[in-house]
Order: sequence, then C-alpha cells, then structure tokens
Amino acid sequence: MSKIVTLSKVRKAKSRAEKRAQADANSVRFGRTKSQRKLESSLAEKAERALDRHERE
Repeated sequence: MSKIVTLSKVRKAKSRAEKRAQADANSVRFGRTKSQRKLESSLAEKAERALDRHERE
C-alpha cells in the first residue's frame, strides 16, 4: 500500500528545500570567510591611518 501524504506538508517541504538552495547559492556568491573580512577591515584601517598622517592643519 502507498503512504498517505498531506499535500500542504509536501508543498512546505519543497518550499524549504528551494529556500535552502537559494541561501546556499547566495552564501557562495556573496559570502566571505572570517579571515577575509578581518583582512579587509585591517586594510581599511591602515589606509585611514595613512590618510590621517598626511593631513595638513
């Protein structure tokens, strides 16, 4: 015998799977690792300090 399936549960499961796939794709496309974020912030701070040192009063 086949199993009885509630269609709303199937639709919700399909929706969750699609959202999870979209989230995974976004994390690959836009995500950065912690070390990359730290490197970018340190480079930005260094550039800001260098700019501040060359400021005239």
